Amino acid sequence: MNVEEEVERLKEEIKRLGKIQADGSYKVTFGVLFHDDKCANIFEALVGTLRAAKKRKVLTYDGELLLQGVHDNVEITLKPPPAAVAVATS
Repeated sequence: MNVEEEVERLKEEIKRLGKIQADGSYKVTFGVLFHDDKCANIFEALVGTLRAAKKRKVLTYDGELLLQGVHDNVEITLKPPPAAVAVATS
């Protein structure tokens, strides 16, 4: 699986585990993602996939490197798709 595919899978998992927000974004904590069995089986390097998605401006979170335990409560926000942003601001 290449990086783009992993980022797409990550988006799906954040939607599955996270809570949708009024603006169409989804929020989930790092701990929820990290401790989920399905995510553990999909992502060999979850932190690397998160960093790649952040670099592509698909999602946001505070800090550069997330570590299990220390950063379990850090919120990861999957940005809404561009169409949802247009609708939400209309």
